[in-house]
Amino acid sequence: MKPFASFFQLLLWVGLLLVGCVAPQSETLRIESVQGYTLSGEDWISFESMVMQDGKVVGTGTTDEMRELAPEATVVDGQGRVMLPGLIDAHAHVVGLGQLLTQVDLTGATSLDETLQRVEQYAIENPESPWIVGRGWNQELWEDTSFPTAQDLDQVVNDRPVFLSRIDGHAAWVNSVALQQGDVTRETQDPVGGRVIRDDQGDPTGILVDAAETYVARFIPQESPEQIEEAISLAIQEMLSLGITGVHDAGVSQGVWQIFQDLDAKGELAVHINAMVGGVTDQTRPWIAKGPVEPSASSRLSLTGVKIYSDGALGSRGAAMLEPYDDEPENRGLLFYDQSEMNEQVLTAVSNGFQANVHAIGDAANRQVLDALEEAINAYPESSRHRVEHAQVVAVEDIPRFAELGLIASMQPTHATSDKNMAQDRIGAERLEGAYAWRTFLDQGTIIAAGSDFPVEPVNPFYGIHASVTRQDRNDEPPGGWLSDEAMTLREALRAFTLDAAYAAKSETLYGSLEPGKMADFILIDRDPFQIPPSELDNIVVLETWVEGKNVFSQESTRP
Repeated sequence: MKPFASFFQLLLWVGLLLVGCVAPQSETLRIESVQGYTLSGEDWISFESMVMQDGKVVGTGTTDEMRELAPEATVVDGQGRVMLPGLIDAHAHVVGLGQLLTQVDLTGATSLDETLQRVEQYAIENPESPWIVGRGWNQELWEDTSFPTAQDLDQVVNDRPVFLSRIDGHAAWVNSVALQQGDVTRETQDPVGGRVIRDDQGDPTGILVDAAETYVARFIPQESPEQIEEAISLAIQEMLSLGITGVHDAGVSQGVWQIFQDLDAKGELAVHINAMVGGVTDQTRPWIAKGPVEPSASSRLSLTGVKIYSDGALGSRGAAMLEPYDDEPENRGLLFYDQSEMNEQVLTAVSNGFQANVHAIGDAANRQVLDALEEAINAYPESSRHRVEHAQVVAVEDIPRFAELGLIASMQPTHATSDKNMAQDRIGAERLEGAYAWRTFLDQGTIIAAGSDFPVEPVNPFYGIHASVTRQDRNDEPPGGWLSDEAMTLREALRAFTLDAAYAAKSETLYGSLEPGKMADFILIDRDPFQIPPSELDNIVVLETWVEGKNVFSQESTRP
């Protein structure tokens, strides 16, 4: 055997031993001619070639180094393209995305008329559907930003119930048939954690906020396991086409978890999924008592967190605020639980070995969640990596508590660029100081796990990376960025969508970077993010996606 040419080469051979020596019965791949980037320690490093075996990275380096490391490997021509680690969405809803692809998609509609036209067209094309169900409307994009009404919907569909979730998933717009189906009348009481929007006479207008949605939603026909599996398949195909190799599914039912398990057992789960138990309820407590399913190299599925809700969303004025909304002075939003109930839910998750992953949008909700997490961490100091999902509007004095408690801020960058048109109207300029505060969190050492919250926002992670760096929407507005002092660097944004997202799912030793011994999850893209203007980051196109050393998506294979 030739002596090692360098200490670096020796390290590469050690990496090879970590995943098993090159053997004839196990194909080794060497991808060459790439402009590759990966995190190594705290730094992003570049490379020209990578060797992988058994779905894992053996080494990265120059072309000559990798040829010497694995001279008999099968060569894959990277064609000079840019390689990044596979991207991870740290907060999303897989089934919801798949359902959106088959239901009425109202995202991006810029007027009430356009929204109604989409509903009407869908109803015409689906005459046998007993319900018209969809998602994505956002009155903040319309000239008249007031909530729509049941009567508006009645103009286009009055022969069957209609249930349309707002873009944030925290309000539903229904027609008169649906109100009748749910027996929602002037006498209907607001539930805890919910609100029926009413007109001046006290009659329901057709908007149901948060917990009030269930008055109607419980009558929507349940999808079969086969339909849910099809939704999952559609969602995964969409994720792979956009470079997502891992996702944290923010709240699943036991039925969905079983489907995930079945797909994983059959080898048909094409992405890594870290699921969260959907809430602490009478139904989920026995499931939680069984404890988490930790990430492992033998499975693409794990279950490490419990998703708990504390409040609603800012757009529907359901986010719980310490002071009233500027544009609705009698309203402070909705806390779903009192402090003792929230403490008990968090403690249930933590005492059973789970991460507590708690949704908190408003500053009152974030404070309640911080108090609950502090109590649980004091009771179980060995527990770790608890997460605040969204951490969207936080009182400035509460932000340091994230660092003190060692919490992860699970944040969605495109929420800021979507909300910028209404956030100041809702809460005023002063409270924006602690809103979407990525730079402040990073500077105090808090880890940000980035995601999209799809289908609330578009799936494409490069939209999130673009928003992280520019604080602008996809039309490059506003000039200079919105609250631009809170922007991330490109390196920070990429880390938040790769290694730090993996860390938030206790999976950083398995994937998240292209280091020896980790899964060979990577993407090939059409331009170098480190060499283009930040304004072009959202235009990056994924050419190929690889998961555990296998090509699972390529642009060529999708062309007609």
